[in-house]
Amino acid sequence: MVFSSETFLFLFLPIFLAAYYLTPPKWRNLTLLLESYLFYGWWRFDFLMLLCANTLWAYVFSILVEKYQGTPKAKLFVAIGVTGHLLVLGVFKYLNFFIDSFASLWGTTPDALGIHWQLLLPIGISFYVFHSISYLVDVYRGDAKVSRNIIDFAAFLALFPQLVAGPILRYKDLAPQFEHREHSWELFNAGWQRFLIGLSMKVLIADPVAPLADAMFSAPNPTVVESWLGALAYSMQLYFDFAGYSAMAIGLALMIGFRFAENFNMPYISRSITEFWRRWHISLSTWLRTYLYISLGGNRKGTVRTYINLFLVMLLGGLWHGAAFTFILWGVWHGGILVVERLTGYDKTAQNYWWSLPLCFVAVVLGWVMFRAPDVGHAFQMYAGMFGFNGIGIRPEVAWMVSREAMTMLAVAIAITIAEPKMRHLWEPQITVNADGTASAAATSLVKAGALSALAIFCLMRLAEQTYSPFLYFQF
Repeated sequence: MVFSSETFLFLFLPIFLAAYYLTPPKWRNLTLLLESYLFYGWWRFDFLMLLCANTLWAYVFSILVEKYQGTPKAKLFVAIGVTGHLLVLGVFKYLNFFIDSFASLWGTTPDALGIHWQLLLPIGISFYVFHSISYLVDVYRGDAKVSRNIIDFAAFLALFPQLVAGPILRYKDLAPQFEHREHSWELFNAGWQRFLIGLSMKVLIADPVAPLADAMFSAPNPTVVESWLGALAYSMQLYFDFAGYSAMAIGLALMIGFRFAENFNMPYISRSITEFWRRWHISLSTWLRTYLYISLGGNRKGTVRTYINLFLVMLLGGLWHGAAFTFILWGVWHGGILVVERLTGYDKTAQNYWWSLPLCFVAVVLGWVMFRAPDVGHAFQMYAGMFGFNGIGIRPEVAWMVSREAMTMLAVAIAITIAEPKMRHLWEPQITVNADGTASAAATSLVKAGALSALAIFCLMRLAEQTYSPFLYFQF
């Protein structure tokens, strides 16, 4: 089920909210769990069973880790628990890749080898497996207490606002909110506004720009204009699609009393790739640093090892996004730049140079080409075009695929990313945490209410005319 669908907006969400708020407070976590299972099982019931098995595995091994805390058995149980999660992720996400690669190595196909099946990737498996691993490791490190309430823990893993595409959450951050969370009309209204902003990013910008990116990436031997147009279109599509999803997840959570951390912070104004990864997919960057970089030794084992760890983290981060050589090379690209920035000290001095912003943006866009391309060969066709090896202008056979709507929304997307630092406060609800820990939201002005109402109407009009359009990160 997709947030930006009529089924979700007019069927699931109203029923869920009614059931949630009509449930007595002490049973709301159970309602949340059952409704989240319904949300996930709507797609494939058999994969819901996989999510339940993953939950039970993490729950049991966390108890065993706590029971033997401080002994070698605790280390053994956390290793078994984490390995089990990684095996599930490896089988469903990477087995097809290894079979295809093995067949290619021998100059044949999987079918010729007698392998006639391909595993379907369960939506959200990368995210709920990461949630489970972080929970087990936090329990082992003593950073989180074991959840004795399996309903609360299962609800954490299945929490539908973030289940299929993040943000990546840590149980220790949400555990107090499962015990007690605040509900008010102010926070609900702020959550709805945030959800609507995210929906607008997806429906009004990302989706209209998507055909332009698809057309340019499918064009053979693209020219300079075609390749750069496609790369820019995809860069904007990906940002507004994924940041839109994150905003919708944060808004939905706020509507039922949960407060999620931000997942994007204006990444396209970064002046270095180091800064970019502090602003883009923040929850993934934090997870990789906390559970992979630090586990590898971080910067505690000398300069050379620090650079190796940094590079490996980005390489594995690329592989996490998908089982393809394009994602691996994308990770290599970012990992290599991070190492160079750290080695030269550029990560600390980039703010001093006016040209660092466009340079960083170009580096990010070049990386997105490899990320988006169906294979490495096609990515290098795009690079050849971007550097002028295939001509300059738009060819007639490609020009007809460039619609006025797509170009207009691409210009709007670029304008928003440029203006975002000074205008973001205009469309994001302002949540204030009071001294007693409670939260409140600023009142909505009439002008802002009118603008939000117009956005809602435009979104509904767009939804009425478009076909199924899943979020890009569903495939990861």
